[in-house]
Amino acid sequence: MSEKSNVFKEAIKFKGFWNYLEVYKFCFNWLKEEDYLVSEDTYTEKISSSGKEIEIKWTAKKKISDYYRNIIEVKWHILYMEDADVEVNGKKQRTNKGEVKITVSADLERDYEARWEDRPTWKFLRGVYDKYVVRTTTDDYEFRLENKANEYTEEIKAFLNLEGKQ
Repeated sequence: MSEKSNVFKEAIKFKGFWNYLEVYKFCFNWLKEEDYLVSEDTYTEKISSSGKEIEIKWTAKKKISDYYRNIIEVKWHILYMEDADVEVNGKKQRTNKGEVKITVSADLERDYEARWEDRPTWKFLRGVYDKYVVRTTTDDYEFRLENKANEYTEEIKAFLNLEGKQ
């Protein structure tokens, strides 16, 4: 079984006017441009009198080496989403309003192909390998992933802020 270490977790909350389709595309395309393989594990949509409630869960994976892999998990929870019209520079535009919460979590996964799991001796050697041989490499990969996940959340915040100010 692979070993994971969580290096980053942050929730972004926004309430107001924003374009759901544009934010969705931005978040998805950012991960694709960073060479992550993205899978949409969950998509549920409920419609009520107060608006739509949408829950989405993405898992994005990127191979770093034969031993390491980055995993970024993105969870969306949208409440009270409705279509809305806003005026920008004297022109009406269709957009959405409501509340959105996007939680980004990043994990560094070691031995993701479980190559060191076949025999008890190999499992012991993996512990020695992790602790003494590749400790600095692991620290470096964790640092890089934390920075990349932080950059992702900052760009989402900036995008939501720009979209929300229309």
